[in-house]
Amino acid sequence: MNASTTHTMHLSIAEKGKLKALKGNHKEALKYYREALRLAVSSRAPEIFFRHYTQCVLESLELTGSYDEIIEYCINADAHYASLNLNSSIHRRDRGSILERQGLVQLKKGDIDNARLALQQAREIAGEKVLPVTEEVLNWLKRGFSVDASRILGSQRKHHYFVVRAEQVSRERAKSFSTAKHTGFFDPSQVLSG
Repeated sequence: MNASTTHTMHLSIAEKGKLKALKGNHKEALKYYREALRLAVSSRAPEIFFRHYTQCVLESLELTGSYDEIIEYCINADAHYASLNLNSSIHRRDRGSILERQGLVQLKKGDIDNARLALQQAREIAGEKVLPVTEEVLNWLKRGFSVDASRILGSQRKHHYFVVRAEQVSRERAKSFSTAKHTGFFDPSQVLSG
């Protein structure tokens, strides 16, 4: 099968995962995202697919409260970015976004000091007013407001922090695992778990 067909397949599987996530079924969404990631990596798809699917995975993990896994990922990803020593605006924004996610999740866990530090680093690296959720949450912390998970979630939704949103999902493109299985791409026993 050619690269175009393979890309269509992993995109379709990821879209189906997004539909699951929009219904609140993040456990199923994660299966689809991880299969899309597996296909993208095995077909040597452009890095943008890997990055997008990883972001989808992180969002579902965040929305299910799997904070420790996200924090570990963000710490490792930030160390990787720091080792690259890249300074383009895209790399600064990407690295800032990773630190933002880390800080928001730490704050949701109640780790205010580390959250504040990560969010301040996110702002320093990405630049002021680049990450609106970071700006808003840091302002709340500076003013001494109580910042709980529901308040953070409200800010995330207001500022379109999450990439999995109804207006951005293509129902027409979404394929089920059974469709993928018939094309020879999907083996349910190979789906990564939790």
